[in-house]
Amino acid sequence: MATEASGAGPADAGGQSTLASLRRRFEGPNTVGNSRGFWIGFLVAVVALAAYPLVVGSYQASRFSLFLVYAFLGLSLSVVWGYAGVLSFGQVVFFGVAGYTFGVVSVNFATPAGITGAFLVGVVGGAVMAFVLGYFMFYGGVRDVYVTIITLVSTLVLHTFMAQTAGDEWTIGEAALGGFNGMPTIPNLAFGVGGASITFSSTTFYYLVLGLLVATYLGLRALVNSDYGRVMVAVREDEDRTRMFGYDVERVKLAVFTLGGALAGLSGVLYAAWGNYMSPGVFELTFASLPVIWVSVGGRKTLLGAVTATVGIEFLRNSLGGELAFVIVGALLLVFILGLPGGIVPWVHETYVEMRGDGTQPEPPEATTEVSD
Repeated sequence: MATEASGAGPADAGGQSTLASLRRRFEGPNTVGNSRGFWIGFLVAVVALAAYPLVVGSYQASRFSLFLVYAFLGLSLSVVWGYAGVLSFGQVVFFGVAGYTFGVVSVNFATPAGITGAFLVGVVGGAVMAFVLGYFMFYGGVRDVYVTIITLVSTLVLHTFMAQTAGDEWTIGEAALGGFNGMPTIPNLAFGVGGASITFSSTTFYYLVLGLLVATYLGLRALVNSDYGRVMVAVREDEDRTRMFGYDVERVKLAVFTLGGALAGLSGVLYAAWGNYMSPGVFELTFASLPVIWVSVGGRKTLLGAVTATVGIEFLRNSLGGELAFVIVGALLLVFILGLPGGIVPWVHETYVEMRGDGTQPEPPEATTEVSD
């Protein structure tokens, strides 16, 4: 018995060490939830979401998948605003450009291989749009509120432009942009070539979006807790001081802005595939303000806040419907801005830490708040 115990010890220690090393990649001072309890809760939540279609059926699962699609849009603003300090009303620009791009390519090449290519082109289209807009803003010396104004104007310009694309001259191959009527008949999302392909609809689409969302969330946690993530936070806190340390602030902001555009583009592509439809409504001011509301309510400096607030608010808004939903969402924003300016997730986290009787949260051994190369 003694021999067996001593032989099992090193194996157990090695397994625990590997698990701890893996956890440290996703933990640090820039994210909420750096404890074993958090990861257990995270796993339970993922399992519950995976079981959701089995409980409510395919229709409700398809409906709920829209809220998960919006979560990518919320994450895109959380990264750009919460971690790099760039308040953008233009995330719906990249969302819409990617959605329309996916629609045009997929309608003209309505095969699994063509739709797979359309998916990639759409996401890249959102990223390229963000790169072009960000390049002229950041390297043109535009800062602070003026970035917000430019991104807001870009949204309004695209809404006006896409609304007048109803004529035959705005037909690209087989895809008619449709003006205010929008672009219908966008095919379902499919990956693969020929017979070795899979088409996603209803429940399968739900699981695809859930898997992509979990992977994206974990990837962003690793990013913001890395050395580059600490540089992002340094830019948010004090651009001039970060520049004095020798960092190219404009390049960092452009890279983060482009990443945000890619995430918004992913959301737009999934949205177009979910509803098989795109319209200029995605560029409306009302829709452009929603990501700001989601991130503000959830906590702009937390990725978890962006996801939970997006899903929660959109579920509420979809359930209520009509103008009343927007009134309640607007009132919710005012309450949180005035009462909980940091957002609900940081408040819940701080309250939990205080109730536990520990005023500080232990950091992983390698975590540091300093800016390092």
